[in-house]
Amino acid sequence: MKTKYLLILACVCMLTLGFTSCEKQLDIEQHGVLDYSTFYQTDEEAEQAAIAIYEQLRGAVFNYSMILNSLGDDFWSGGGARNDNADLEQFNEFTFGTEAGYVQGLFETFYSVIYKCNVVLGHVLGGSKIQDRSLAEAHVLRAWAYFNLINLWGTPPVVDHELEASEYSRPNGTKEELWALVVSDLEAAINSGDLPEKAGVNDQNVWRTTKQFAQAMLGKAYMWQGNYSAALTQFEAVMSSGKYALYDDYENLLQYGHQRNCEMLFESNRVVDPNNIFNNSDIVPLMINWRTDKMTVPASVGLYSTGWGFLCPQKSLYEDFVAVEGKDGYRLNATMKTFEQVQEMGCSVNTAIINEGYFMWKWRILAEQMPAAGYGFVNGNSTRWMRYAEVILLAAEAYFESGNQSKADECMNMIRTRAKAPTKSGYTRDEIRREKRIELCGEFTRWMDITRWGIAYDLLKNQGEHLPIIGSNGEVTYHVFNTNPNLYGFKQNKHELLPFPGTEVRLNDQIVQNPGW
Repeated sequence: MKTKYLLILACVCMLTLGFTSCEKQLDIEQHGVLDYSTFYQTDEEAEQAAIAIYEQLRGAVFNYSMILNSLGDDFWSGGGARNDNADLEQFNEFTFGTEAGYVQGLFETFYSVIYKCNVVLGHVLGGSKIQDRSLAEAHVLRAWAYFNLINLWGTPPVVDHELEASEYSRPNGTKEELWALVVSDLEAAINSGDLPEKAGVNDQNVWRTTKQFAQAMLGKAYMWQGNYSAALTQFEAVMSSGKYALYDDYENLLQYGHQRNCEMLFESNRVVDPNNIFNNSDIVPLMINWRTDKMTVPASVGLYSTGWGFLCPQKSLYEDFVAVEGKDGYRLNATMKTFEQVQEMGCSVNTAIINEGYFMWKWRILAEQMPAAGYGFVNGNSTRWMRYAEVILLAAEAYFESGNQSKADECMNMIRTRAKAPTKSGYTRDEIRREKRIELCGEFTRWMDITRWGIAYDLLKNQGEHLPIIGSNGEVTYHVFNTNPNLYGFKQNKHELLPFPGTEVRLNDQIVQNPGW
C-alpha cells in the first residue's frame, strides 16, 4: 500500500512539473492574430481596408444590375421559358414580396459597404498620403451606398459609425438626415484634396474613386433633391476639368478591352485569374448573353458560347431609338439587333424563347472576354458604374429645369453628335428624358429616373399582363400568365420603394415597413 501511495505521489509531481513546463512553453506571443484596436494605423493596413470596400462594392453587381434593369420599362425578364428565373420575373412584373432574396442580398450588400467604410473612418488615423486617401475614399463610397439606399428604400437606418451591440436595432432615418449625410460625406472627400485625379483625358492608370466621380455623385444628390443650381455647380466642375470625354467608339464602349477609357468616371476592375475563380466570378455576363442553347450562333459572330438570354429589350425601347435616329441609326445598331439582323449574321432561333424580337448588342459577351477555358464564371471585363455621358445628360436636364435652354441644347447635342443622330435646338423635357433612356439603357439608371420623375405608374401599370415569345420564324406572340390585374403591375403608393427585407424587419423592431408592403 505504501508503495502504491508513493507511486501516486510521484505521478502527481511529474504531472505538476509537466503542466508547469507546458505552461511556460505555451506562454508565447500569438502569431497571425490581429489586434483590432490597433490595426488600420499603417499605410499598408489603411490600403488593405480601402481595398476591402472596393471588393464589397464589386460584390453588389449581380443583385444591383438584375434588380434595377428588371424593374424598369427597358427590358423583359427574358430567359428560355416561363419560370426560367422566377425572381427576375417577379421584379419585372411587380409580383415580388418582402422575402425576395435579391432584395435581401442588395440591402445587406449596401450595409456591408457602409460597415467597411465606417471601419476606415473610425480607425485609420490619417496624416500620410495613403491614409488620407483611404479616408476620402470611404466618405465617397459610403455616400454612394446611401444614395442607392435612399432611392430604393426611402428611409433606411442611418449608420454613420461602427455600432455597439446595444445599437444594432436602428430606426428609420429621415430623408433630411440621410441626404445630409450623403452631402457631407461627398463634400468632405472633395474638399480634402486627397482623392486622386486623372492626369489627362486619356490617362488609364487611375482606377480608384476620383474627385470628379465624387463631384458627379454630389451633383446627383442635389439633383434628386430638386436643387438644380447646386447640382449644376458639380456637373460643370466635372465637365470643365478636361479629364473626361465621350469615347468615340460607342459600339465597344462597355466591351472587354475598352476598360478605363476616356468616358469612364468609375468602374469595378476585374483581373482574370483562373486559379482564383471565386474572386473573379460574375454570373451577370452569362445571364444577359443571348440564349445560346436555343439558338445557332456561328463562331464568326464572336459571342461567348454560353448565355441564358435574360433582360432582352422591349419594343418601346427600340421605338424610342427609331424616333431619335431612324431604323438604321448608328447608336441603335450599336445597342441592339433586330431578329432580321440576327438572321443576316447567320444566327437562328431554334426553339421558342422569351423575346420581343430584339437582342442586346451593346453588352454582348465576346468569347475573348471569358479567356479562361473551362471557367465560365471568370470574367475579365469591368463593371461600369458611371460614365461621362450620364453627367452631360444630367446637366442637360438641370439646365432645362433651370430655364437655360441654350445650355441644355448644347449638352444634348454633344450626346447626339457622338451618336451620329440629328442635332437641333429647343429640346423638350420629354426629349431629354428619352435621350437619357436610350443613351444609358441597361446601365442601372432608368428605374431611379422614372420613379424620380413620377412617371413609373403610367409606364409600368400593366407590366406583367403578358410576356412575349418569339418562335424560329421570328413571329412574336404574347402569352398571358398573370390573370388578376390586382396582382401584377406597378401599384401607386407601394412600388415607388422596395420593401425592407422581411428578415430585417423581424430582427429589428425599430424599422417601420414601407407603405403598401
